[in-house]
Amino acid sequence: MSPRVRITDTQGPPLPVRVPLAQEPLGILGTLRAGRRNLLELIPEQATRAPIVSNNNGKRWHMIMDPEALRRVLRDRVEDYPKSDVTKLILGPGIGESLFIAEGQEWLWQRRTAAPVFSHRNVAALAPVMTAATERASARFKAATGRAADAFEEMVTATFEVISDVTFSGGDGFDRDAVHRAIDAYIAQTAKVSLLDILGAPPWVPRPSRLIAGSGLRDMKAVADAAITRRRASGSPGIPDLLDLLMAGEDPKSGRRMTTAELRDNLLTFIVAGHETTALTLSWALYLCAFDPAVQARARSEAQALLGPRAATAADVPHLPYVRQVIDETLRLYPPAAFLSRTAQKPDTLCDRPVKPGDTVILPIYALHRHHSHWPDPDRFDPERFAPGHQTDRFTFLPFGDGPRICIGANFAIQEAVIILATLLARFRFTLIPGKTPKPVMILTLRPEGGIWLGIEPA
Repeated sequence: MSPRVRITDTQGPPLPVRVPLAQEPLGILGTLRAGRRNLLELIPEQATRAPIVSNNNGKRWHMIMDPEALRRVLRDRVEDYPKSDVTKLILGPGIGESLFIAEGQEWLWQRRTAAPVFSHRNVAALAPVMTAATERASARFKAATGRAADAFEEMVTATFEVISDVTFSGGDGFDRDAVHRAIDAYIAQTAKVSLLDILGAPPWVPRPSRLIAGSGLRDMKAVADAAITRRRASGSPGIPDLLDLLMAGEDPKSGRRMTTAELRDNLLTFIVAGHETTALTLSWALYLCAFDPAVQARARSEAQALLGPRAATAADVPHLPYVRQVIDETLRLYPPAAFLSRTAQKPDTLCDRPVKPGDTVILPIYALHRHHSHWPDPDRFDPERFAPGHQTDRFTFLPFGDGPRICIGANFAIQEAVIILATLLARFRFTLIPGKTPKPVMILTLRPEGGIWLGIEPA
C-alpha cells in the first residue's frame, strides 16, 4: 500500500492519510530499513489492537499500549524506566544534559528551576509574540491566495519566529538562520536509527552518521553561548523572555542556578522542541481542516464570531473550545512525538509479561492514539472526541507524555497553536490539492515528507 494514498474505509468515507504499519514485527534488516526511512514503520499493525507486543530474539523490546502499563512506566515507577540509550545518543549531542536528557537528581533540580518559567502567567505574558508572528504568517498566506502554499514551511517559519523571540528577544546578535539551518541538519543527519542502535551496541561506540553534523552543532552552541554572555552583561531588552526567566531561576531546595552551558542546553531544547512540534501540529491541523470542510467551517465560524478582523490573543484561548478540539484531535492522529522509548533498570511485569533489566520499553504513541480498544473508528478525524464531557483514560492520549516528565512547555504549545490556528481559519479557506497528499514520516518527529500543500482563498 502506498503511504501517499488515503486509506478508505469500505463502509464509510475516505480517511486522512496514515502510516502503513508493518504486518508483523520486523527482523534486524527490516528494522534498520524502517529506522532509516520512517521510524513508525517499526510498529506492527497488531499494536493498534493488542495491549503489548514483544520481541525476545536479539535485542529484547516491548511495545506497550495498555493504559495501566503506561501509567506504571511514566508515573508510578518512572525512576526504573529512564530514557533509552538510543534517545540519549540521538539528542545528547545537540541538547546536552538538559531537562529532556538528564536523569535523577540532575533532572530534578533543573525541573524545579525551570517549572516557574512556564507558569500560566509567564506563558500568557509571551502571547503578544505569538500574535505578532500570526499576523506575519497571515500576511504571507494573503500573498499566496489563489494559489498553493506549503503550510508546513509557513508554520515552521511562524513558530521559529515565536520561539526565537521568546527565547532571545531583541535579537542580541542571535543568528536565527544559522541556528535554524543547524537544527535542520541535526534532525536530518543524526536522528535516524543505526544498525549499532538495533544491535544494542554500547553508547561509547561511535555512530558515524551522527558525527557528520558536529560542526553545525558546535556553531549553534557558540551562537547561543554568545547571546547568553551578552545578556548577562546588558540585561533584558524589555518584557522578560525565557532566557531572562531561566537566568533568574533558582532551585528552591539547593539554591543552585544554571551555568551558561546549562542555560544554553535548555534553551536549545526549547528551541528544537518548541518550534518543530507546534509547527507540525498546526500543519497537520490545516491539512485535516482542508480534508474535512465541515469541521473547517465550524471552527471558522467560532473564530470569526469571537475575533472579527483581529488576531487571537491569550485572552481568547479559553473561548475557542472547538478550535482546541481540532488541535487535540490533530495531536491524536499525528502526535509530533509519536515514538518514545525507555530502558528498564529493574525486573518488572507489564501486561503479565516479564521485563528484564536492559529491555527496551517502547511507547508507540502513534499506535496508542489509533488503538481500536481506546478509540471508536480510530483512523477517522473527529474533533467531537474531545467535546466537553468526553471521557477516556488519561493514558490513552499522551501527546505530551505524562507523569513527572510531562512536557514542561505543553501549555505554551497549546496557547500558541490555538492563537495561530484560530486566526488563520478566521481569515482563510484551505483546500486540498489533488495529487499532493502529505506523507507522514517520522525521524525525530512526525513530519509531512514533501510538505503540506494547500490551496488558499479568503474566508
